[in-house]
Amino acid sequence: MQPTPFDLIASGVFALAVLHTFAAKQLERLAWRSPRHSGILHLLSEVEVVFGFWAIMLMAVLAMFQGQNHVVAYVESRNYTEPLFVFAIMVVAASRPVVSTVANTVNTLSRWLPLRMSLAQAWLGLAAVPLLGSLITEPAAMTIAALLLSPIAFRREIPEAPKYLAIGVLFVNISIGGTLSSYAAPPILMVAETWGWTTPFMLATFGWKAGLAVVVNATIAVAVLRRHLPRVALQERVVDPVPLPIVLVHFALLGGIVAFAHHPVIFIGLLLMFLGIAHAYERYQDPLILREALLVGFFLAGLVVLGGLQRWWLQPVIGSLDDLQLFLGALSLTAITDNAALTYLGSLSGQISDDAKYWLVAGAVAGGGLTIIANAPNPAGASLLEKGFSDETISAGGLLAGALVPTAIAAAAFAAL
Repeated sequence: MQPTPFDLIASGVFALAVLHTFAAKQLERLAWRSPRHSGILHLLSEVEVVFGFWAIMLMAVLAMFQGQNHVVAYVESRNYTEPLFVFAIMVVAASRPVVSTVANTVNTLSRWLPLRMSLAQAWLGLAAVPLLGSLITEPAAMTIAALLLSPIAFRREIPEAPKYLAIGVLFVNISIGGTLSSYAAPPILMVAETWGWTTPFMLATFGWKAGLAVVVNATIAVAVLRRHLPRVALQERVVDPVPLPIVLVHFALLGGIVAFAHHPVIFIGLLLMFLGIAHAYERYQDPLILREALLVGFFLAGLVVLGGLQRWWLQPVIGSLDDLQLFLGALSLTAITDNAALTYLGSLSGQISDDAKYWLVAGAVAGGGLTIIANAPNPAGASLLEKGFSDETISAGGLLAGALVPTAIAAAAFAAL
């Protein structure tokens, strides 16, 4: 595929956006040292702003070269269902009736494990909740896991290295934990219908391997964190207990949003109904995470705009690799582009073999924790956990280092089992 000059510009801007994510922590530190320009520097240090910002810059360049109508036509040709869905599911999944119900379940299960309470809570948050993502979707699992783990494993007084290992394990486990079904993980969702991959197929081909890797990764993370976790369970805030009918309504709305994940008109309608109920029963709600969810949606929408112009080089690369190269290539490319985009481009090739399909998807999901842009739910987790890190920013290099071991374990599970 011969690139046009604008294709090259688009890829250059995409590269700048990737580099920007790695520089976010340095920009945050610079903001504290430069009060005069701290506003713009704080804004540009928000990882969730990066891809939306560079998408706007690229569209401005496109408007100068090809006119406003071309920009409007391109932007309207993109599919924004995933950013909208992640926004909706984050807001509902983070509501007090949902989180408190899951937290109570985790606390009950924690008492059955032969571990002290805080260790058991951390292990369940890193193992059980990511696997729950195969039922409630990965973005919902990421939101719930981040809120449960934040006061336990991501406190400011814990050293940075164990926290980066923990967030690496969380991101990897969320990425592979959604492979037990055919609808929960974005990279699976992109190919399931085209390739005829059903939930029983996913469970038999990917799911049991992912489950083993999730358990091993969570166990390693908790073993490293054990000296830094509280000796006793953290005291819970005294809040009004949520009546059962309100809990059931929230879970019904959450289930409806999941069931209609491909239909924005319906799930946005359910979100609006949720907002009305949340306002009517404010006594049983914590502040909704609308800002965090909007920023994550902005991030993913920017990735959709920028990623749509990378096909000219991504698709030939995917089509030119043998099975092992495809596995390693997908694992590596996932670090610099969304893994759902990789599997989608692979699904466009009518000549791809069944073995190649497996290796492409295995590499894409195994590498889903390497960077914030690697998997759609990662920005949600980063947004909810970043306050526990120094400068309240997650270092891209620290995340990459923390995710290397769990990524290697996930890759080994898919390659060797």
